[in-house]
Amino acid sequence: MVEIAEAGRSLDARTVLLGIDVGTTNVKAIAYTAAGEAVASASARHETHRPRPGWAEYDSEELFASTARAVKQVVSTLAADTVVAGVAVASMAETAIPLGADGQPLRRAIAWHDERAVPQSDWWRREVGEERVAAITGLPVMPIFGINKIMWLRDNEPDIFAKIRAWLNVADYIAFRLTGAQATDYSLASRLMVLDLQGKRWSQELLSACEIREEIFAELVPSGQQIGVVHSDAHAATGLPRGTPVASGGMDHPCGALALGLTRSGDILDSMGTSESLFSVTSAPQLNSGLAEAGYQQGVHTVSGTYYCNGGLYTSGACVEWLRGLLSPDGETSYDALIESASRAEPGSAGVFFLPHLLMANTPVNDVLSRGAFVGLSASTDRGSIARAVFEGLAYEAQLALDGLVERLDLKVERVRAIGGGTRNELLMQVKASLLPGPIEVLELDEAASLGAALIAGIGVGIYRDADSAAAAVNLASREVSRPHEATVEYHRRAYESVYKKLYPRLAGLSHEIATLRGSPGAR
Repeated sequence: MVEIAEAGRSLDARTVLLGIDVGTTNVKAIAYTAAGEAVASASARHETHRPRPGWAEYDSEELFASTARAVKQVVSTLAADTVVAGVAVASMAETAIPLGADGQPLRRAIAWHDERAVPQSDWWRREVGEERVAAITGLPVMPIFGINKIMWLRDNEPDIFAKIRAWLNVADYIAFRLTGAQATDYSLASRLMVLDLQGKRWSQELLSACEIREEIFAELVPSGQQIGVVHSDAHAATGLPRGTPVASGGMDHPCGALALGLTRSGDILDSMGTSESLFSVTSAPQLNSGLAEAGYQQGVHTVSGTYYCNGGLYTSGACVEWLRGLLSPDGETSYDALIESASRAEPGSAGVFFLPHLLMANTPVNDVLSRGAFVGLSASTDRGSIARAVFEGLAYEAQLALDGLVERLDLKVERVRAIGGGTRNELLMQVKASLLPGPIEVLELDEAASLGAALIAGIGVGIYRDADSAAAAVNLASREVSRPHEATVEYHRRAYESVYKKLYPRLAGLSHEIATLRGSPGAR
């Protein structure tokens, strides 16, 4: 028997927990031991339908079919005497399936990154006001949030809207297909922009304002609450035994943070991919701090009694990909070669600074018109200096986002843990380490959301007493980022304070002028 410290029950070597992560392009299903060791895994892709430019949708049957396919492959891989003790689902947020009275989907799910609900988002700004929305939900007004999609259906597909009896987030829908139960955890509910964050209940004020019925929303439950068991139809589709317990899961980022042991106020997750998410655990929401105005988003964590505040960079790894394409159009320059070239340049990139606003400004600046810039170019600027300037700019911008969190939350950073492809760029990580007062710990974990869902399942069936004991049971491989020479540390800190923090304020007016100029007839 493998005994779990502080656990409510034991888990032997023939027993596993199944974590499912339904993401933007594919589903991952992974079976884990109690110590977080993956013993079987599978993934299955699903299609993003694009009926019009700027629109993106998912077919609910395709989502479940992909999930069932991945789960069935995992179950078939397990030894015959292995028992699946519990299941939970993590998923992307701001994506939901509308169901009719018969429990059948009424239309495709509108994807989180769909752009159609801008008019509904504008309505909130005009009729309710961003300050009031933020004071209740902890969120900035943005078209991606769930309530705007519901309002879009009311305004554009009234026949569909009139038939809606349930609005289930993707993780909720998969759990519904497994058990027949309709429930949503607080972390996913936070992304509808109508959850009273302080009271953890649907906001009657906001629902009344937009005239949407509360009855269409699923029962609110904490992550890790058992909501049902696998029924016969789900058994046939997935291979999971009838009666397997299913717990409420959560949004992918909070699930991943739990898996990484980020369960207490002051814990920071730096997730470095195409975009970069800075996820801070907090003990309570800060609803009058100007966080939403600066673009930060708050919600309920999957860890009981805690919340989160999220910011970051819209383009992080995407900036590196853009740089590689710019310097090597033929694609012959590898990422390693690009980093090596940047490493040969001196700290400071020969006086070149890069503002990584390739899409828009990042937190703590809420400016959709801001654009990227190189400053300090000269005739002696070479490829290595350009590359290093991009990496330094990304590190500076991430620190700016983190500083915004610290200042507005009055937060003390206890530890920073980083995951994702960007952590393999040692130069970038060393610049980051120069700016922080403490170390950065890099964790080698590719599927944090799946592991988090599995741990949540373990909480739901009593294998772990709580999130802390679940995280403590997992032994993750990690390394601490080595800090550069003290002179380099001092340079980066001085460059960040004296130059980088002034770049956006000095360039913002020009970005707006450029946007106006591009919109003039002569620019077409």
